[in-house]
Amino acid sequence: MGFSTVDLSDPLSSGEFATLDMVRMTEIDRRHSLIREFLEHENYAALLLQQPANFAWLTGGGLNQRGGMTGNSGCVFVTPDARLIACSNADTAQFFESDVAGLGFQLKERPWFEPRAVMVADLCRGRRVASDTGVNGTDDVSLRLLGMRLPLNDYDIEHIREAGRLLTHGIEATARAFTRGRTEAEVAGELSHRLLKRGVTPERIQILGDGRGRRFRYWNHDQSTVQRYCTISVVGRYHGLYVGAARTVSIGDPPNDLLVAFEQAALVAATGMFFSQPEWELFEVWNRVRRIYEKTGAASEWQRADQADVVEYEFGSVPLMPNSEFRLSPGVPIFWHPSVGPVLMGDTVIVTKDGTEVLTPPSEWPTVPISVKGVSINVPGILVVNG
Repeated sequence: MGFSTVDLSDPLSSGEFATLDMVRMTEIDRRHSLIREFLEHENYAALLLQQPANFAWLTGGGLNQRGGMTGNSGCVFVTPDARLIACSNADTAQFFESDVAGLGFQLKERPWFEPRAVMVADLCRGRRVASDTGVNGTDDVSLRLLGMRLPLNDYDIEHIREAGRLLTHGIEATARAFTRGRTEAEVAGELSHRLLKRGVTPERIQILGDGRGRRFRYWNHDQSTVQRYCTISVVGRYHGLYVGAARTVSIGDPPNDLLVAFEQAALVAATGMFFSQPEWELFEVWNRVRRIYEKTGAASEWQRADQADVVEYEFGSVPLMPNSEFRLSPGVPIFWHPSVGPVLMGDTVIVTKDGTEVLTPPSEWPTVPISVKGVSINVPGILVVNG
């Protein structure tokens, strides 16, 4: 197999040079070592990574999609001794001058008009190869890769904390500026602007105006105007890691039906966040959550939408199901998003050895203290603004 080299014959301006991140390089080397141990133990010659989650994990936050979800731009072929990015000539410069500049990756390049599938087939031919897709007869080892990505280590936790801070700032600033008569789409646009300029890519934005959530739990937004209240919920991606949060804002005093549903949903959210404990299996947490739904008189509400997701380099890699035996451990982040009627709650926590840490705590925002097993959990309240 021949290796191409990156052509740097054209001089670059100082603004085009990427600053070498030694911390990131060290972390990438560590992750390569994990793969090397796996390959040698399982007698594989190489590992082919095509899924964005695994590409981002190995590269410490790199992206192998053009503009988000508009197409895959490359893959990584990892051997015990090398990590090689396979891509077209149209993507080489961005990979090696921006995404993975100076981070120890080699290049296998083909012209953009030749199918990448042919290059992938050439890489795998004659070798025993593992992959995250099962392509070309390779062995799909996606679950083993999830075990490498989770739990998050200190490098990831630092970035997901920053992601939570930036995401929360964007949501709450947008809510504080909310006025009557704005369309859901306008609110979504303002929120997108606040996030993108801080390096957070909004992957899912929900603007649930005037009780829209009663009917549509997964509503995004449209041109409808908001007259009384709305919930702003967003899932964002930062350095390859996902985080989510939601906040509710009311123009003037909230209507009574909103307050009743909010109290029920807040109790559920606090319960889920508190019981996200190390060594607990997800079904154990779920049993506590379902019991609160029943105690608050909202027993059927949990059946209308999912309640939480494990978030990391993939959103929802481990969904919360009533029978899930996935065992929580320190370093596992969970986005809790229970809903009751018009109310959608939302915060991301990470399991620690001592319990849970909230990654999206309210800032300059009203909170409601809820006692769970004698511990006070502050959940975001309803912000009242003059509209």
